[in-house]
Amino acid sequence: MSEICRLSLTGVRDKLAAGEIKAEEAVAACLGRIEATEPRIKAVLTLTAEAAQEQAKTMDAAGPDTGKRLWGVPVLIKDAICVADAPTTCASKILENFVPFYDAACIAKLRDAGAIILGKANMDEFAMGSSTENSAFKVTANPWDTSRVPGGSSGGSAAAVASGQCFAALGTDTGGSIRQPAAFCGTLGIKPTYGRVSRYGLVAYGSSLDQIGPLARNAADAAAMLTVISGHDPRDSTSAPREVPDFEAAIADAKDLSGLTIGLPDEYWGDGVDEEVRAACQSAVDTAQKLGANVVPVSLPHTPYAVATYYIVAMAEASSNLARFDGVRYGYRAPDAKSLEELYELSRSRGFGHEVKRRIVIGTYVLSAGYYDAYYRKAAQVRRLIRQDFLDAFSKCDVICGPTSPFAAFPIGQMSGDPLKMYLSDIFTISLNLAGLPGLSMPVGLGKDSNMPIGMQLFGPAFDETTILRTAKVLGDALPGLPEPAGL
Repeated sequence: MSEICRLSLTGVRDKLAAGEIKAEEAVAACLGRIEATEPRIKAVLTLTAEAAQEQAKTMDAAGPDTGKRLWGVPVLIKDAICVADAPTTCASKILENFVPFYDAACIAKLRDAGAIILGKANMDEFAMGSSTENSAFKVTANPWDTSRVPGGSSGGSAAAVASGQCFAALGTDTGGSIRQPAAFCGTLGIKPTYGRVSRYGLVAYGSSLDQIGPLARNAADAAAMLTVISGHDPRDSTSAPREVPDFEAAIADAKDLSGLTIGLPDEYWGDGVDEEVRAACQSAVDTAQKLGANVVPVSLPHTPYAVATYYIVAMAEASSNLARFDGVRYGYRAPDAKSLEELYELSRSRGFGHEVKRRIVIGTYVLSAGYYDAYYRKAAQVRRLIRQDFLDAFSKCDVICGPTSPFAAFPIGQMSGDPLKMYLSDIFTISLNLAGLPGLSMPVGLGKDSNMPIGMQLFGPAFDETTILRTAKVLGDALPGLPEPAGL
């Protein structure tokens, strides 16, 4: 790996601003890294190399602009987020040739801040999956061990950051799809509060759950990205008209955790957690205590109902959102259909993959007459109880802490034939999406048995991303850093 690619986002940004590195050099370093690693990890779906090189050349000619926070920094974008004049496929054949003519709100903000878009990252089809094995085009591998999954559904984004292909990437988190791949790949990923980042230009999966967020190498990098992409957007009716702090500046001088109270929920530290995961997370909690944090027990009693609740809500919303992909308005259209009904049937049956079809069928069922009250209405009621659990817990602590996943990254193919087992891998992440609160996953070491990265989550109250980022920054500075991924 080149020395440029070893730099953090804030590190390369500062060198770009000082004129020590040209934007063209940063782009060339990332493209070289992609060329060297992509045959093994398969993280990139679309590479916009020529546009990136041309943009870098133009920027270098004008000189560094220190007023732009990400001037000259190359980034990758999950393929569920629209980038003008680049394919946005959602890793699905039904959108294989779809090229949007506009930028998503977060992309426009990145461009305004001077970031350079390198391309689009692989994902589970329509963000439905926990391993990036459900992509219609390729299976992404974990840079630490290419026989294992990178997590999902933002697995391409996480693998790209971990392998040095880019300095940060955008992902989306509907049930843990930023945090779980961040944990599996040894990166830091943050899901902002629902409404913090505009969803305008994001292809919806579960509209009341989806959030866009960054994957990066450390808390400062994630804070810089989050500051740029946050903010109210009148084009998204769920976007919150809240002031956006300068997250990077707010955590820059954090040195200890004095005065911070960390809550440990019993439900996240009990049975079902692999011993190597528990040991790494407990060690991080012990470090937090040495840095001045106070630790208290808290309870999230409705956690056992979270998986069932999430999959009813998410699949119901997915069945509605994906109804627009019918062969008429977007993407793939069956060329041999002989009637309108056959056009719908053939286009959708050929365009969607198995996991997407499964979720559409289940979502349609739980919304159907006669079953709505038994499933969707009940799930909505339980969702409110889950949110109340968090509000009660935050009356006793500032941050809630637990493992991101009960286990480290698993081998490719191990769970692909058992959807229920795959769904249970999200058990520690989905509650936060149901509650609409912010959370991040940070690396806390390597597992003693698997030698794979272990991730720990930090949850915060609504719109208090600063506290969890500050905690992650202090802990990240104190914990031993991870080496370069062993699989490359």
